[in-house]
Amino acid sequence: MRVNFTVNGRQQEADDVWEGESLLYVLRERLGLPGSKNACEQGECGSCTVRLDGVPVCSCLVAAGQVEGRDVVTVEGLAEFAKQRDEHGHGGACGTGGGCGGKGGVTLGAAKQWQAKPGDSQTGEGVELSTIQQAFIDAGAVQCGFCTPGLLVQADALLEENSSPSDQDIREALSGNLCRCTGYEKILDAVRLAAARQSEAV
Repeated sequence: MRVNFTVNGRQQEADDVWEGESLLYVLRERLGLPGSKNACEQGECGSCTVRLDGVPVCSCLVAAGQVEGRDVVTVEGLAEFAKQRDEHGHGGACGTGGGCGGKGGVTLGAAKQWQAKPGDSQTGEGVELSTIQQAFIDAGAVQCGFCTPGLLVQADALLEENSSPSDQDIREALSGNLCRCTGYEKILDAVRLAAARQSEAV
């Protein structure tokens, strides 16, 4: 079958997709977006987390056919997505124009209003890092990097919904993302740092 959907602000088409093929496989092997990592393939580790219509999901558990006509953001498009969200007033805490729609994340209509530059959506290069990406670097939260893309996507979604999360909020939001290197403390530091920087920017 053929699947048409938006990835990082660009319309994409995947041909010859078989019914059991996952979104993760399509992103990595058909579209050349290797940022989402293939680890457990059971939705347990969070390394393949992407945003589907604004909601974080494990792309290994989403059948490719389910994304027909929908919007996907991967780690490669995260910086541009955050930039567009900031410029157009989407995101932030619910109740302040964030468009959470009662289920977290941005609405489908809001997600479709941003467009990544053609080169940026493929590699993520050439754009200023998002607040959460820079915070991960500054706090030393990146080690081997395998879990980092999923953590970044999940943490970005958390900070969009809750601009001032407690430690418990952060732990709960990231509970589905496993990391074997860091012991999680630097990751928590990074999310705290990103939240603080966002509040200073407001």
